[in-house]
Amino acid sequence: MMDRVRLVIAEDDPTMCRSLKMILQTEEQIDLLGCAGDGEQALQLTMQFEPHVLLTDIQMPRLNGIEVTRRIARSAPHVRVVIWTVMGDDQTLFEAIKAGAIGYLLKDSPPQEIIESILAAARGESILHPAMAIRILKEFNRLRETEVQKSDLILDLTPRELEILKLIAQGKRNQEIADELCLARATVRNYISNILFKLHANSRTEAAMIAVKKGLI
Repeated sequence: MMDRVRLVIAEDDPTMCRSLKMILQTEEQIDLLGCAGDGEQALQLTMQFEPHVLLTDIQMPRLNGIEVTRRIARSAPHVRVVIWTVMGDDQTLFEAIKAGAIGYLLKDSPPQEIIESILAAARGESILHPAMAIRILKEFNRLRETEVQKSDLILDLTPRELEILKLIAQGKRNQEIADELCLARATVRNYISNILFKLHANSRTEAAMIAVKKGLI
């Protein structure tokens, strides 16, 4: 178990940053390494100090907290990111979790809750208010149901459309599909439009993912 939790804060409000420092300065288990004033600096301090936890605001200059989280998830996945914000809306919450945040902490949380959340994040524990956890579960269940519904729509495709969908999933371009099936390129384009419409898919990539999930390739 780690002796002290190494922490970096990303907060563009100097007053809020000072308040956080005052809360944390008496906590012996947390070592505050720096407070970044924008998203770019947050990335720099994270790469420089390799903290256990980054506590980051969402609305910041240069890079917002969601993008900072995505980049850290790719380049320094060992760093636990906790979103620190005044916004508790569902969309922001879902984007933060999908980007790789381990927790989501509101700025009006009591000081002891802030400290405990940072320590929990360092241990790899997810930090979410029970009400937020329920909202996330509901959203992920909704997304799962949507994916099931989309995969069932594949039954509406004609044999030719299924054939073309398989080729799309193999990464074939329109001209390659046209050449392989001895069709005009415009005809292939029309087939693909019908496939996307029937699958309620927004792109070829989404249609290809549905094909893979259904085991067509």
